[in-house]
Amino acid sequence: MKWLNAITRRRPALDPPLAEALAGYRALEIPDLATPLAIQRGVVVDVESTGLDPFTDRLVSIGAVVVHGGLARLSQSFEVVLRPAGAIGQRSIVLHGIGESAQRAGRDPAAGIVNFLTFAGKAPLIAFHADFDRTLIERTAANVLCMKPANTWLDLALLAPAVFPRHASRHRALDDWTKLFGIDNPARHNAAADAFATAQLLLVVLAAARAQNVSTWNELIALQRAQRWLGVRH
Repeated sequence: MKWLNAITRRRPALDPPLAEALAGYRALEIPDLATPLAIQRGVVVDVESTGLDPFTDRLVSIGAVVVHGGLARLSQSFEVVLRPAGAIGQRSIVLHGIGESAQRAGRDPAAGIVNFLTFAGKAPLIAFHADFDRTLIERTAANVLCMKPANTWLDLALLAPAVFPRHASRHRALDDWTKLFGIDNPARHNAAADAFATAQLLLVVLAAARAQNVSTWNELIALQRAQRWLGVRH
């Protein structure tokens, strides 16, 4: 993939504060995922993009919220809109709802990605249909920073049916699962609001996982791997 080749290019020059922040991220240790679920800080992520293909469409915004100690920490949340380099397709605004003026006023993509990595650290990142979010973030980081974030990703679209198998056949989309558990999201398709709703779903999944003797993040990753190996549709 061409965007992966961008990682090997010479790193772009960054303003000193951004360069220092990125160096700080790189220096962080990867957390020990053998720690109990409630102890390890996790970061729930949602993105908005110009379309549905993470390999060709542009990352427009990132929303994120910390989950730690059995709580979704709304006071520890993050949101950034990335400023486009070229023309803005008006059709894409219908998908993500972020107008042209808001996009033009957004952060430079390199700064936006560094800001996100500084917020998340190297904590595990959790999303619903995580491959979509991961690919967009990694592709953008490769293009503007010539690097790949080192975070582990978990996918709630795999984990929710794994711990709630009797609901798996009738619940596939994020809206299906949030409705099942009475999780309200009045600002659907806003990255920050979707991240908070997804964080609440994560708490439900973590509680169910603990009840099934899944006690660490590594065990959760193994559960996800088994679900993916089974070829479960999501």
